[in-house]
Amino acid sequence: MNSRVQIKQIVGICLIVVLVLVILISGLKIIEALSKKTEAPIRDTSIVRNGVKYLPRTDINVMLVMGIGEEGPITDSGSYENKAEADMLALVIFDETNKKIDIINLNRDAMVDMEDLGIGGKSAGTVTRQLAMAYTYGSGMKDSCEYTRETVSNLFYGLGINYYVAMNMDAIPILNDAVGGVTVNVTEDFSKVNPDIPMGETILMGQAALDYVQIRKDIGDQTNTSRMARQEKYMKSFLEVFKQKVKTDDAFLLKTFDAVDEYMVTNFTAKSMSSVFSQYSDYELDEIVTLDGKSVIGEDGVNEYYLDEGALDALILRMLYTPKK
Repeated sequence: MNSRVQIKQIVGICLIVVLVLVILISGLKIIEALSKKTEAPIRDTSIVRNGVKYLPRTDINVMLVMGIGEEGPITDSGSYENKAEADMLALVIFDETNKKIDIINLNRDAMVDMEDLGIGGKSAGTVTRQLAMAYTYGSGMKDSCEYTRETVSNLFYGLGINYYVAMNMDAIPILNDAVGGVTVNVTEDFSKVNPDIPMGETILMGQAALDYVQIRKDIGDQTNTSRMARQEKYMKSFLEVFKQKVKTDDAFLLKTFDAVDEYMVTNFTAKSMSSVFSQYSDYELDEIVTLDGKSVIGEDGVNEYYLDEGALDALILRMLYTPKK
């Protein structure tokens, strides 16, 4: 199997389940990294449920993808804090025993505990905030990715997260127009936001594509859950035209990467795509899971999503832990 086919398979698998622009780039940069496992924090704690002892699985690799709600290329704030929020987050789990890929979509409004940073970036204890806000700690570069990775890891009982990719969602119009536009069936009224997004089947171009996957104010019930549903619809449609572009244009992947490279931060490396080898190219996509919870409006008018702790615990035990033999 040649390297171009391997790249296409990895990108195709991931695009169907997480925000297309983030996974497209991770698909390009992940190839080399996946051939050599990146070390993740070691989880050495066990869990006991109903008399059964569970241990963290050691046969999985995990990737955190983040869509950042900022305009233009990703920039360094030069400080220990920044204004960028992670509007989209997902965990991609590569299961080496069962040769499959699972996805856990994370609600950006999920209220989680995270380390608070005070004056000078020094620890000021723990605070409960929207998960999206974790990225605002740090300069908006790798330190923000690391902080978000730590926050997500803690939510999942110390989950070892091997890889991360963050990309400004402002790159969506670039990717969208690169494939000639994406057709979707619009079922919510966007007239207050963008008149170029009419009800019914329409081809999204430019800013309309970004508004469709990013904006929630004045759209339907305005919840992030509804927005995530739109994002999934968009991803599936994008994948179809993306596949055709790859088939007809041998340089498409490289051109696309060059167009959005400055919008991305990742711990992946890619010295040479011509010599890549991907151990996950033949894995099957299996589960796509969204964490159960309840959306409420907080006292300050901000959307808050409270996770069902029982459902989260069951999910963690089922997907990320294994009973001790």
